[in-house]
Amino acid sequence: MSQGSVLPAAAPAPARQAAGADFWFYFSRNRGAVLGLVVFCALTLVAIFAPLIAPFSPNEQFRDAVLLPPSWQMGGRAEFLLGTDPIGRDLLSRLIHGTRYSLMIGLVVSALSFTGGVVIGVVAGYCRGWVDTTVMRIMDVILAFPSLLLALVLVAVLGPGLVNAMIAIAIVSQPHFVRLARAAVIAEKDKDYVIGARVAGAGHFYLMFRTILPNCLSPLIVQATLSFSSGILDAAALGFLGMGAQAPTPEWGTMLAEAREFILRAWWVVTLPGLAILVTVLSINLVGDGLRDALDPKLKRS
Repeated sequence: MSQGSVLPAAAPAPARQAAGADFWFYFSRNRGAVLGLVVFCALTLVAIFAPLIAPFSPNEQFRDAVLLPPSWQMGGRAEFLLGTDPIGRDLLSRLIHGTRYSLMIGLVVSALSFTGGVVIGVVAGYCRGWVDTTVMRIMDVILAFPSLLLALVLVAVLGPGLVNAMIAIAIVSQPHFVRLARAAVIAEKDKDYVIGARVAGAGHFYLMFRTILPNCLSPLIVQATLSFSSGILDAAALGFLGMGAQAPTPEWGTMLAEAREFILRAWWVVTLPGLAILVTVLSINLVGDGLRDALDPKLKRS
């Protein structure tokens, strides 16, 4: 009897291991995705250990080192590897600390938009009728506006700042999750396993979030990675326009805004934050491509 009670708990482990091996097999076939994952993991480590890695505090000013070029250029100094900004702050230290802000923005935006969008989409797809119609018309209205413009309007209403910028971007990103979740639930709700659970007496909440939703997660996970990267881009754009993170926060978009008037005489203060945004967003998009390859059954069969 004791063996019978242990076996059911231990049985899923080999299945999970096989599923993990299958996932990694298809993911690793995309070399760009593996490279993106390595870069993203490195950026995550930089964000976690930013205070230990950065040579200086991100807001520490050196009045005798204003707009110094990178150390390999004439006039540069070894202690300021990537040069300094217009008020003498070490650019490398600000970029390192900016990694923490940018990844936090992407994580918060994708988590908020994923959670809200999935809940709304699952309810709309399951209930149908006037609930579905009302939700989808609201989503259509949101999608009718350019995302950055709508985010700007929301931030203008809420007030400039990093928190309000993240909330605005999450609201703008929600319709994509709503539409994906709704379509997936509509495709699944009339299948045999759902009908069997309903006949067995499962309630509506259980059917929506315990029976149907786990079978709809693959496209939503891929969309979450794209939302992660677009959240970083939109936050940088809002910061550049002065509506996102406020100075002296070392957020990459805000750094670009502070340095734009020096673009012709100090290329590094504009180019390096732009490259940081490029590398981060590109690595996340590559990981998203790999997730799509590993999670999409149609691509597996091909």
